[in-house]
Amino acid sequence: MNDTRHANHARQTMELHHGRMFDHVHLQVRDLEASKRFYRAVLEVMGIPVFNESERHLAADELFLSNDREPTARVHLAFQAKDREMVHRFHQAAVAAGGRDNGAPGERSYHPGYYAAFVLDPDGNNIEMVHHGPAKRSAPSVVYTW
Repeated sequence: MNDTRHANHARQTMELHHGRMFDHVHLQVRDLEASKRFYRAVLEVMGIPVFNESERHLAADELFLSNDREPTARVHLAFQAKDREMVHRFHQAAVAAGGRDNGAPGERSYHPGYYAAFVLDPDGNNIEMVHHGPAKRSAPSVVYTW
């Protein structure tokens, strides 16, 4: 998108729908223990518990990790932050858990209020945490019960 169109788009009222496109994301990882350490640290910052785990996988909400095939490569995965402080905690925890800095916490030009940090996971995937600024959510999450 050229700069003029991007600027005009950013000024429009935006309505984003989260939680309706993906059922889950499955990442194949090279070193499951290193990836578990990394993603547990990220999940802890977000307050999301691991709900299923074995020596072959880890599952938390929509995220599933396993090492039974070739590693997933060059994925950009963005997690939602409740506030800017969560973005900072994510960056610090992810780097401490074996990730590599790929963009310190700060404002980005994607739209007004876009505040994010980027870390490469143990397999080199670009993991982002983003806070979109002041916004009204219609619900905290989609809840399924059986």
